[in-house]
Amino acid sequence: MAAAALDALQRALREFPAAARELSVPLDVPYLDEPPTPLHFYRDWVCPNRPCIIRNALKHWSALQKWSLPYLRATVGSTEVSVAVTPDGYADAVRGDRFVMPAERRLPLSYVLDVLEGQAQHPGVLYVQKQCSNLPTELPQLLSDLEPHVPWASEALGKMPDAVNFWLGEAAAVTSLHKDHYENLYCVVSGEKHFLLHPPSDRPFIPYELYTPATYQLTEEGTFKIVDEEAMEKVPWIPLDPLAPDLTQYPCYSQAQALRCTVRAGELLYLPSLWFHHVQQSHGCIAVNFWYDMEYDLKYSYFQLLDSLTKAAVLD
Repeated sequence: MAAAALDALQRALREFPAAARELSVPLDVPYLDEPPTPLHFYRDWVCPNRPCIIRNALKHWSALQKWSLPYLRATVGSTEVSVAVTPDGYADAVRGDRFVMPAERRLPLSYVLDVLEGQAQHPGVLYVQKQCSNLPTELPQLLSDLEPHVPWASEALGKMPDAVNFWLGEAAAVTSLHKDHYENLYCVVSGEKHFLLHPPSDRPFIPYELYTPATYQLTEEGTFKIVDEEAMEKVPWIPLDPLAPDLTQYPCYSQAQALRCTVRAGELLYLPSLWFHHVQQSHGCIAVNFWYDMEYDLKYSYFQLLDSLTKAAVLD
């Protein structure tokens, strides 16, 4: 009886992503030629939890014309910022049997720019990616070049953003596959970002495991060592690299269907809450994103149920 019930559960979970995809997941990320009204944004994109790329949403930002590496050097070059440093460009990622977080260094932005422009060398890969509203807290001089929020999104969501983050890094800096509990409005100011996306309904095919948390430490010799975070609980994370998945170890992932899109300068990606995403970028790409906390409504509860059933079913 129990074996039959488990078999039925596994079958239902394997069939669920395709059924959800047929009903509500686009084959490609659609484009809008102008920002939607708050009503259209909420009705057509937030409620159905569908991503889109919006053109002409940032054209009134002076940042779009101003922000370049020389401008940043002149305006905020002497300002110290938090910089993630990793040996291979992967911050917050699985390495062996550890979930490894980046080394954090406080560096003048001008030094980061020197590294980006090949005028200086630093061990590993640098990425300005501190995700706790680092734009207003670390680089307030840049705030006059853009809006403090996205007005039509703020009106649609009934709130202001929880965080406004500034991103600048090398092409080797990669964001590993993960999801967030935010409605994410990701704005590329210069360069381009490459996103690989999975809808929340692909959860049965996306592996999670528990890992001991650790942090890279940069030694005086310029090498990296991994140091365990003793006081922290184990971290659930996705061990799979979607660009080169190990389908022998994770065969179910072959049934997941990723969406890929490139967000170019002047474009805004609406990345709905709970969507899995993996991110790469062009060298020296400059971006700003606005995180709006998601509504913890029935959609969230249904995803938690899907997550729990997937863990219980242990799909091969």
